[in-house]
Amino acid sequence: MTVKITVNDVYKIFGAHPEKAMEMLRAGHGKDEILKKTKQGVGIAGVSFDVREGEILVVMGLSGSGKSTLVRCINRLIEPTAGSIVVDDVDVTTLDTEELRVFRQRHFGMVFQNFALFPHRTVLENVEYGLEVQHVDATTRRKASVKALEQVGLEGWGESYPAQLSGGMQQRVGLARALALDPDIMLMDEAFSALDPLIRRDMQSELLSLQETMQKTIVFISHDLDEALKIGDRIILMKDGVIVQEGTAEQILMNPANDYVAKFVEDVNISKVLTASSVMRKPEEVAILGHDGPRAALRKMKRVGISTIFVVRRNGSLEGIISAADAVDAIKRNEDDIVTFLNRDIHAVSPDTPASELFSVLAEMSFPVAVVNEANILKGIIVKSALLAGLAEGVTNGND
Repeated sequence: MTVKITVNDVYKIFGAHPEKAMEMLRAGHGKDEILKKTKQGVGIAGVSFDVREGEILVVMGLSGSGKSTLVRCINRLIEPTAGSIVVDDVDVTTLDTEELRVFRQRHFGMVFQNFALFPHRTVLENVEYGLEVQHVDATTRRKASVKALEQVGLEGWGESYPAQLSGGMQQRVGLARALALDPDIMLMDEAFSALDPLIRRDMQSELLSLQETMQKTIVFISHDLDEALKIGDRIILMKDGVIVQEGTAEQILMNPANDYVAKFVEDVNISKVLTASSVMRKPEEVAILGHDGPRAALRKMKRVGISTIFVVRRNGSLEGIISAADAVDAIKRNEDDIVTFLNRDIHAVSPDTPASELFSVLAEMSFPVAVVNEANILKGIIVKSALLAGLAEGVTNGND
């Protein structure tokens, strides 16, 4: 996947003499000690990571961890003290004021925690504001803004005023305003934090739904682990201005980098984070449609001690399953093909299906669940014992 943003060894020191703090940081001193001795505040210290095109990267941490400072450094709302931030091969830190203004307009949209809507402007006029500042003609900006409102589910609300909207609807207007600019990159700083829990979950789902079609590169700042687990393709966890761990939700939960991370994630329900790919196992044998007859299928089942076997085409595409009893019946009837006895009424799931959804599926099935990719290629199988073992291992690893 193409890298869209590269943040390389970025520091932000707040104060008139950042060089003193930089020296102490590189000597291994902590931010509290540096503040006490130099009166310089450490915002972020030596942060490096990539953001891939089209992914949602969630940067999270407690208050004071540096996450909001970091996202503002990416578009230079806050000036980094040192390091480079490369977007599409352009180092943003080297741009002069005018170049930066143009670059922001072309590449960045930003959604803040507070809705920042103009109360005297209609919803549509609020959405148009960013384009208006860019001197886009009235017809073009109106068309783009109407489309953006439709995208966030506010079609028909354009002539209303912010005070007439609920908090969730106001945040949708803020999101629409950013979308109207059609940016490559969305920077979202605690965008849903001010909303009540139910509306917040709705907005998270709305963002994921929009991302299916938009495929924007999104850097999302949050202090909420459940939010990060729901929307993040990858997660960066920060503490005291540094990155303590980076990875997928599953990687962080299963293998916390240190005690701080382990404590941070200890109350997470592992079954909601583990996926089918984590608990599946490779099929020890499969029957090949058009190649294996009932005798060959039965022989394979006996060799590995199973009572059913999945049937695939030569390219690995899943066709169905056949049981040992059906294979024996076919042999008795002197059949040399398994097609007639093939059970196509099977349940297949994608590799990213949450493990929590698999219990009900397995409860209804008398044979394993197949895991297939988008091309219907069989990638693995899940049996109840493997699911329980995977969850037990996750709990054990998480508490080590």
